[in-house]
Amino acid sequence: MGVEHAGTGRSPVSATPFVDWVTSGFSARFRVAADQPVALVSFVPAGAALADGPDDPQPLVELTTIGHGRFPGGFRHVDSTIGARLRPVPDGVTHHEPGDGDGDGDVDRSDVEFRIRQADAATGLQVESVFRARDGVAAFRTWTDVSTGGTASETDGVVEHVEHVVDFVSSFATGAFLTDSGASVDDLTLTHADNDWAAENRWRTDPLRDIGLARIDREAQHHPPRSRAVVQNRGSWSTGEALPIGLLQAEQYSLVWQIEHNGPWLYELGETRRHAYVVLSGPTDQEHQWTAPVAPGRPFTSVPVSVGIATSLDGAFGVLTAQRRAIRHVRPADLALPLVFNDYMNTLMGDPTTAKLLPLVDAAADAGADLFCIDAGWYAEGHWWDTVGEWLPAASRFPGGLAEVIDHIRSRGMQAGLWLEPEVVGINSPLASTLPADAFVQHHGVRVAEHGRHLLDLRSPAARAHLDEVVDRLVGQLGVTFFKMDDNTMTGPFPGMLEHQRALLDWLDDVQARYPELLIENCASGAMRADGAMLSRLHMQSTSDQQDPVLYASIAAAAPAAMLPEQAGNWAYPAVAMSDELFVLSLVNGVLGRMYLSGYLNEMSDAQRALVASAIAAHREVLTVVSDAVPVWPLGLPVWEDTWVALGLRAASGDLYLSVWSLPGAGDSVTLPLPEFTGQAVSVEPLFPLEPAPWVPSWDQADGTLHLTSGDTAPTARVLRIRPGTDGAAGD
Repeated sequence: MGVEHAGTGRSPVSATPFVDWVTSGFSARFRVAADQPVALVSFVPAGAALADGPDDPQPLVELTTIGHGRFPGGFRHVDSTIGARLRPVPDGVTHHEPGDGDGDGDVDRSDVEFRIRQADAATGLQVESVFRARDGVAAFRTWTDVSTGGTASETDGVVEHVEHVVDFVSSFATGAFLTDSGASVDDLTLTHADNDWAAENRWRTDPLRDIGLARIDREAQHHPPRSRAVVQNRGSWSTGEALPIGLLQAEQYSLVWQIEHNGPWLYELGETRRHAYVVLSGPTDQEHQWTAPVAPGRPFTSVPVSVGIATSLDGAFGVLTAQRRAIRHVRPADLALPLVFNDYMNTLMGDPTTAKLLPLVDAAADAGADLFCIDAGWYAEGHWWDTVGEWLPAASRFPGGLAEVIDHIRSRGMQAGLWLEPEVVGINSPLASTLPADAFVQHHGVRVAEHGRHLLDLRSPAARAHLDEVVDRLVGQLGVTFFKMDDNTMTGPFPGMLEHQRALLDWLDDVQARYPELLIENCASGAMRADGAMLSRLHMQSTSDQQDPVLYASIAAAAPAAMLPEQAGNWAYPAVAMSDELFVLSLVNGVLGRMYLSGYLNEMSDAQRALVASAIAAHREVLTVVSDAVPVWPLGLPVWEDTWVALGLRAASGDLYLSVWSLPGAGDSVTLPLPEFTGQAVSVEPLFPLEPAPWVPSWDQADGTLHLTSGDTAPTARVLRIRPGTDGAAGD
């Protein structure tokens, strides 16, 4: 890894103003000219040739404040007057290799760090773009620090420091992709995902011309177009409307990114006078009613984002998978990957009692679960939605005390977990009147109430003390080692939301430092908060609240595009009344990823329990490779209500674990291209169920395609293991 000065090799601010950042995963070229704002002009995979870019590239940083907006005006977040005035400062490019003793204290010593500092002479504002990369990963993490060195004004002999109110700052901006790909806007497509309750991970690919970028004659107009393509999310559910992930594709390269923030965010694509750009950011004033003051001694740091480069869609998500692993905070407890049984989905549905739980505990232990989680309702005597907050066991539900059930879980060789929604207090909870006013989120001086709940403001010492007391009691005294941490209340914009969300992350870090064996599942009505900030520090992610296993199939298949496969908690909830094939499909949903088991196992027939045991055995084999596996989609990313869906996990050994679903409306056969095996003999082995009939596989070695015939049984699904270099059981 290293930094090279292209051209003459003189200082970064020179007549040949290029600085190259070369790593083992990628190469990046920055234009660092004395008379222009810094720009990333080329970004390519390792070994590919860098380009110089256009003479008028998209600036690396866009920044607006109240009083310093855009020119020309419009809704777009480019063309900022401060962004256009930024200039690199002397010695403003710095670089730290892994293990360097200098740099920020929070630098992971296995990361390389690259920084570029610029200043605006008119306002005194300075920005520093911080980049970090891991060896071998074709991606970097980046954000923008905004500060002021003390610009002052004098009125009647009194010197006052000037405060600037920032209403937009980019975490990253570039137009380099078009330069490197040789494409025009007409050629570009954006792969992105809508997200909603029980309808998560709805991926689609759209030409940019179809989603907002109107074609105009830019020369005749003498101005850049004003149209833009925007993907964003509002409110406290960071993924309640869309995923903070995008993939910009051209024929040669695929640029992929994710915004790592647990609140509002935005990314925007558009055209400059002659080129194009992508801008990534956290909250904005225009879309999210957000501002931040910047004054001497009071800087602001934007939300982090990760950006990667590859040559294909699967390659881009492989890069993003590697980047997610690079930035994740993995503790020894996370490495265990326990199989969790949860009593909620299509089972107790928030109505647990000792009498109902004990048979399920025994059945889960007999099936081989490692951890039993008691879900919602354990704290309530009756209706509980708007009375939550104290998190005390309900005596009527547990005549012998909740500890009796917890002890029984442990006696059966499992760890014990509880559902918890720590960030809310019901409007009819006693805590709503006993906690101080500043413990709650307020807007215009009024306590916010949504869906029968108030939201705790984690900036408040009183709110945080309350949550610490709850955790200390449940973990420290009751001995719980797993929380299903839910968040069912979406709160709209309020002052200080960004700081509140950062305080939540700080609290989670503190809890896990105090209780290193505690595992926390991230849940928010399913996956309404499945963002990189939460996923980088929590153990597992609920992928949905979807109760129909057929609709769940595409959610589970697409989940590794949004999160690591070792974090994708996919419900597997077989039911006694299901047909044999639907029973199997409901289990297939959980095999590739993290099986989240539910269902009345205690009421099942011997044959049904044997199928559950077989699915668990298959899942445990997957768990041995999942933390190094890379997801692939032989049929492309699932589109909502596709009839054939496939997800593969490519293990480090070269084996491919493949789940295939035949859904209503599917024909009786499908052909899956597996180009990595072209020309090779392979074995195609059933992983679950072990008796694959009526499915019949056939391998075409010359074409590298797997043909599957499922029979007239949809909905149905199978999990296969494909091993290269062996005589294929499926034939040649």
